Amino acid sequence: MLKLLIVCALAAISAADIPEEEDVLVLKKSNFEEALKTYPNILVEFYAPWCGHCKALAPEYAKAAGMLKAESTDIRLAKVDATEESELAQEFGVRGYPTIKFFKGGEKENPKEYSAGRQADDIVNWLKKRTGPAATTLSDVTQAESLIADNEVAVIGFFKDVESEDAKVFIKTAEAVDDIPFGIVSNDAVFSKFEVAKDGVVLFKKFDEGRNTFDGEISKENLLNFIKANQLPLVIEFTEQTAPKIFGGEIKSHILMFVPKTATDFQEKMDQFKKASEGFKGKILFIFIDSDVDDNQRILEFFGLKKEECPAIRLITLEEEMTKYKPENSEITAENIITFCTDFTEGKLKPHLMSQDIPEDWDKNPVKVLVGKNFEEVAFDPAKNVFVEFYAPWCGHCKQLAPIWDQLGEKFKDKANIVVAKMDSTVNEIEAVKVHSFPTLKFFPAGDDRKVIDYNGERTLDGFTKFLESGGKEGGAPAGDEDEESDLDLDDAGEEDSDVDDGHDEL
Repeated sequence: MLKLLIVCALAAISAADIPEEEDVLVLKKSNFEEALKTYPNILVEFYAPWCGHCKALAPEYAKAAGMLKAESTDIRLAKVDATEESELAQEFGVRGYPTIKFFKGGEKENPKEYSAGRQADDIVNWLKKRTGPAATTLSDVTQAESLIADNEVAVIGFFKDVESEDAKVFIKTAEAVDDIPFGIVSNDAVFSKFEVAKDGVVLFKKFDEGRNTFDGEISKENLLNFIKANQLPLVIEFTEQTAPKIFGGEIKSHILMFVPKTATDFQEKMDQFKKASEGFKGKILFIFIDSDVDDNQRILEFFGLKKEECPAIRLITLEEEMTKYKPENSEITAENIITFCTDFTEGKLKPHLMSQDIPEDWDKNPVKVLVGKNFEEVAFDPAKNVFVEFYAPWCGHCKQLAPIWDQLGEKFKDKANIVVAKMDSTVNEIEAVKVHSFPTLKFFPAGDDRKVIDYNGERTLDGFTKFLESGGKEGGAPAGDEDEESDLDLDDAGEEDSDVDDGHDEL
């Protein structure tokens, strides 16, 4: 007994040495290992003070820390200023902000990456699933009601025999879902309270229908599909907080309605959108984006939209290759949206490729200006060797490259068979080339075989010159063998301007 008291006292002294801000431990290299020893379960956010996503997360992160501390759990939340503690950031592979990692049992090796939602409940639920039983045993009605009341979404397995095969499958399913709390119950009073007549699974939620009852054959795959189809609202608003749920979910086909919340017919549009969504649960995620919000302007740009063009509908698939679709009928009615989505699911739609109009002076300067409408004609001219920079106006790396690219154009302007060109890929898209990072440099050699070569050499005038003079051999690679260290993924953030697709700023 005395030994236990001494250990507890030492732990308390150690804990007192670690400063806190709003119940969040403040860690540095000097106290990091001590924190891991003191707290068996610790979630650590690596952040940058200037990062917009980190600032947005801060109040919810602090709220989660307070909730866990108030419950006297052995779980704590901590943060590390990665701009000050660069050694720690490097040690744990921090490449973007915020990066959140879970350390269990005092071990530094292989911490678990946190990838659930950015709201306090999401954080708490994820941690409890990681540190406790996959499904909480609910002994009575009060416990069941508390689980439902305390969470946006909760799943309860009703099994008279919690050792049955179906109950074991339910537990296995619970282990596979990080961000939703599960409960399991065998109590007759709970069955009666929730009007459950036989063994089964019910998903409770604070939106739409309020609850969904699983009515298929119980298997892990079937239960996961059931949860996937019902865990999100029929229509979800895109925000900083919901972004991880939207982009981290299983549904990779998204239909987006861009509409200002201040519009007089906003609710009418929402009603039509929601009505259309009912037939596509689990297949297409219905998302609305407030087109008046400044943080959403980059998303509008990505789809080639301006605020004055909203309301508008677009559809995108987030598979390996992102593909966009635009409805032929722009009027927002449930009927039109259902037709659009049905055509998509049946593979009847053609991708929508954005293009600016061809500038009158596109070939006036040494560096030619390409857009979607003239790309094919220029890049695949069988008599020309064409070197193209695919850029984004806001990309810092592209801005650094611009004067060198102009010098390259000047150097080869009198070579009749060589064309140096550029294309703004934020407003122009082509089927032949998928751009995943900026800048992307591709070479289209003369000939009829439509060959494409990626440039992976040094971004210097000398490097580009050798590449062109060697016919794309020195510094080139067949298209598809792209440099793994892309400067800027389209679904990540860059420099001062940060995309909010996944709530993550790159270093």
